[in-house]
Amino acid sequence: MSGSLFFEDVEVGREYVTGTHRMTAAQIAAFAELTRDHHPLHMDDAYCRARGFPAVIAHGLFGLSLMEGLKTELRLYETTSIASLGWDKVRFRRPVLAGDELHLRMRFIAKRPSRQPGRGIVTEFLELVNARDEVVIDAEHASLILGRSGANRDVHASC
Repeated sequence: MSGSLFFEDVEVGREYVTGTHRMTAAQIAAFAELTRDHHPLHMDDAYCRARGFPAVIAHGLFGLSLMEGLKTELRLYETTSIASLGWDKVRFRRPVLAGDELHLRMRFIAKRPSRQPGRGIVTEFLELVNARDEVVIDAEHASLILGRSGANRDVHASC
C-alpha cells in the first residue's frame, strides 16, 4: 500500500493482509536477551518437547510486537500516525513456534473523531496467522491519526 490514510480515508470493515515473516529460534533468543525473559519454553528444545511442543516457542509479547511491525509494513499511517492508544482483548490462541511462517490480517472495526479537531481514533482488529491458517494471536488496537484538516496543525497537542 502506498500513501498514508487520513482519518477520513479509513473504511470500517476494510481488511488488509501483510506479507509473511518466518519466526526463527535465533529471533526468539534475541527477544529473550532483550527482555531478560529466558524461560526454557523460549530457549530449550528438550524442555519444550517434554511439554508437548515440537520446538521452542516465541514469547507472547514477541508475537504481539511482530503484529505491530507487520502492520507498520503496510504503511497505512506512514505520515498520519500520532500515537498508539493501546491494545485490548489480546488473546494468545496458539503457540508461535520457531520455524512458523506468519502473516497479519487487519480489519478496521471502528472509528470516531478525537476531542482535538483534525484527528481521529481508529480501532483495528488484528490476527496473527500461521501457514496452517490458524490464528495464533488476536487483539484490538486503537490508533490516533491525523484527519485531513489536521495535517498542518501541531501534532504535539494533547489527544
